[in-house]
Amino acid sequence: MSRLGKLPIALPPQTEARIDGDLLVVKGAKGELWEKIRPEVSIKIADNQIAVAVSNTKDTKVKAMWGLYRSLIKNMVLGVTEGFEKKLEINGVGYRAAVSGQKLVLNVGYSHPVEFELPAGIAAKTEANTITLSGINKQVVGETAAQIRKIRQPEPYKGKGIKYADEIIRRKEGKKAGK
Repeated sequence: MSRLGKLPIALPPQTEARIDGDLLVVKGAKGELWEKIRPEVSIKIADNQIAVAVSNTKDTKVKAMWGLYRSLIKNMVLGVTEGFEKKLEINGVGYRAAVSGQKLVLNVGYSHPVEFELPAGIAAKTEANTITLSGINKQVVGETAAQIRKIRQPEPYKGKGIKYADEIIRRKEGKKAGK
């Protein structure tokens, strides 16, 4: 039996959930998210709680869906109430970022500025050497942060590049001087 899967998800005030066929729709103050539900997984909404169950608790693949869908639904509820955010840091001389509309313009050591088109539902803010991405869908926020980091990954000698705010870059020593 799934330890996480059997725990109910509490719906905060001003948040509603409904099932439309094979879709679960969660609507809150920040927006609306939906997830397609597989036939092995059943969802019950009652008393401001969402309960997830599966049809066959003996099958390992079906049991894996139990915890997965509970986590997905919990992230949907958190997203429409609080939202998610990722912070990226830019390190390097002359490296900077600016937001213009739905584009993030990065000057990160290339001969030209790199323009990154932000996906729908993602907002970006820049302060000094920090980029803050925010949105209601956890997967899209994380994927966007990973794509921005990929533009100029941090290098191990000087640490120049784009990194997550909580990421620790293992530094290398560099070349040794001769005798």
